[in-house]
Amino acid sequence: MSRAQAPYTGVAVCAPITVPYKRFSAEPAHWWAGRALRLLRQTAGLRPTDIDGFCFSSFSCGPDTAVGMTQHLGLTPRWLDHIPTGGASGVMALRRAARAVQCGDAELVVCLAADTNQIDSFRHSLAGFSRFSQDAVYPYGFGGPNATFALITDAYMREYGVTREDFGKLCVAQRANAGSNPLALQRKPLTLDAYMAARPIADPVHLFDCVMPCAGAEAFIVTTPERAEALGLKMAQILATIERHNAFPEDPVQLRGGWAMDIEGFWQTARITPAEVDTLQVYDDYPVIVAMQIEDLGFCNKGKVGEFIRANEFTIDRDLPLNTNGGQLSAGQAGAAGGFQNVTEGLRQILHMPLGDQVPAASIAAISGFGLVNYDRGVCTAAALLEALP
Repeated sequence: MSRAQAPYTGVAVCAPITVPYKRFSAEPAHWWAGRALRLLRQTAGLRPTDIDGFCFSSFSCGPDTAVGMTQHLGLTPRWLDHIPTGGASGVMALRRAARAVQCGDAELVVCLAADTNQIDSFRHSLAGFSRFSQDAVYPYGFGGPNATFALITDAYMREYGVTREDFGKLCVAQRANAGSNPLALQRKPLTLDAYMAARPIADPVHLFDCVMPCAGAEAFIVTTPERAEALGLKMAQILATIERHNAFPEDPVQLRGGWAMDIEGFWQTARITPAEVDTLQVYDDYPVIVAMQIEDLGFCNKGKVGEFIRANEFTIDRDLPLNTNGGQLSAGQAGAAGGFQNVTEGLRQILHMPLGDQVPAASIAAISGFGLVNYDRGVCTAAALLEALP
């Protein structure tokens, strides 16, 4: 049995930053990281010497890692971490930075993710993304996330009776949410009829099930409540977090994620229930993963997500406001920054400083990450519950 998680006392999360995304960019990831840091410094009134912790995530910053980025960005931190876990990186950065602040290893940690997207760069990045894929998939002419998630989606639909219409309802809701976000790359209203009629990509995955790769950056600060107050920043506290890697390796196809292994302790630690969550921000590279997180995070029983989707509405002013900036499916997937997007949007909603429309009276956000898809499944999962502090 795992030990009980120590509370995150003395920790504040604040200053969510988004550098407006671009479909393609000639600038490197380093430029995007620099833009995020500049916006963060302007927002919080920071000097470089104020930042004594730095946590970084990127797919396209190579050959540099976090340590190289400190020189590029002019930082001199006493605590440093590099998190190469894509969609799970935001929550993982939050967890690690919070413990560093709590233990006194750093006082103010900047958590930052940045990636560029040049013409054809996504295809080139896949070539060296996974040794499993290189050895067991690519030699047979099969590969890439669309094909992988087509198999997962097909198995999930067959096992649990989820339909394309159910997935479409999620995608349509997220597009509606994106309509009020001026930074979303896809804001044109999407109807269920248009979703259903979209061309197939890798059956049963169709066009609007797929994220749009882009360039961008996201960042936030983890510090002490006293420091956040001194900087004049609105802040949130961490109620609970979980993280798991390579969960359920015995499953022949991924129908559940690591959240399911730790979810009971997650809610017990937070001392709340899913019914008390005001907004849900989950990683959404494909709608099947959104559905999987809704189940595995405890918002409905396993195998009942189809019924849950049909019974609820997911726009900003309805039952369970979901990915309120549009999520990656409508706002765009800026590489590793897509793994931070759910953290920054969850923060914005509960701190009442959204990019678009505000979830009414929001004070608690559930945030979930999913990342590092090898040849047949996502290996990394994480989740957090955040509550606004007065």
